[in-house]
Amino acid sequence: MNRNHPYPIGRQGHAWGDSERAQWLAQQTRQRSYAQDVLRRIDTLDKQLELIEYGQLDCDPTRYPLRALRTAHWDEALPTALVTGGIHGYETSGVHGALLFLQQHAADYSGRLNLLVVPCVSPWGYEMIQRWNDQALDPNRSFVNRAVQESAALLDLVETNCDELLVHIDLHETTDTDETEFRPALAARDGKLFEPGTIPDGFYLVDDSVAPQPEFQAAIIAAVSEVTHIAPADERGQLIGVDMAEPGVIRLPLRSLGLCAGLSDARFRTTTEVYPDSPSATPDECNRAQVAAVRAALDFALQHAR
Repeated sequence: MNRNHPYPIGRQGHAWGDSERAQWLAQQTRQRSYAQDVLRRIDTLDKQLELIEYGQLDCDPTRYPLRALRTAHWDEALPTALVTGGIHGYETSGVHGALLFLQQHAADYSGRLNLLVVPCVSPWGYEMIQRWNDQALDPNRSFVNRAVQESAALLDLVETNCDELLVHIDLHETTDTDETEFRPALAARDGKLFEPGTIPDGFYLVDDSVAPQPEFQAAIIAAVSEVTHIAPADERGQLIGVDMAEPGVIRLPLRSLGLCAGLSDARFRTTTEVYPDSPSATPDECNRAQVAAVRAALDFALQHAR
């Protein structure tokens, strides 16, 4: 896929209408099981955490219940942390990293922190290995306008359960398919020309340019570097077309872009980006990198809560 080979749906220079969206949806196929991979694992965690079903997806309510887990003995006197994964369903380690953190480390924060963890915000996208939802809309650009069901449901969940957040870490991946499929599809959908880019080889973070927390980001980078490699800047000193602010960190205006990590006024916020297609990384390593990032984020926030 490149500028000379436009996306196979639609006409170059013309944004999609209903027929193009329907054509795109008809091409999506179920490639893995949300019930087996996610819901079954969530069920094993019920004994230590409280299960919350906070909605269902309209496209198939029975197949796609929206589930979260929270500290069973919620204490309003304690600070609260939000961990989200699977905003983009195809970003596998975001989902499985969140579940692995719950399995291995949720108990470590008992009596210290209230946890609210949403392992798979976009279950349809998870099964289809797709960035968008079934309406060809990106949940991770929709936390401002509530135009996407997955994003609106998560906002309602957070507003219902959390008066205030201390920390929010949102778990993502950057993959080769961003460049071969998802960015070309985005350009076609919006009637724009696809401009090829590069994929960083390694882990990096997205900080908030409006309220940056460089020490917080650095603590996460240091912890993750013990698990997997950190992405170096390209020849322009950038990652994904954005200037590197600190090693392994770029900054974007999280809220105005409608990104998940900008859904609250949490003092400490970040988005992780793991690179699962690296020849020097494995799926297990990517999952463990996400866990290391979550633990470092929570530990730093607790140390600097006052």
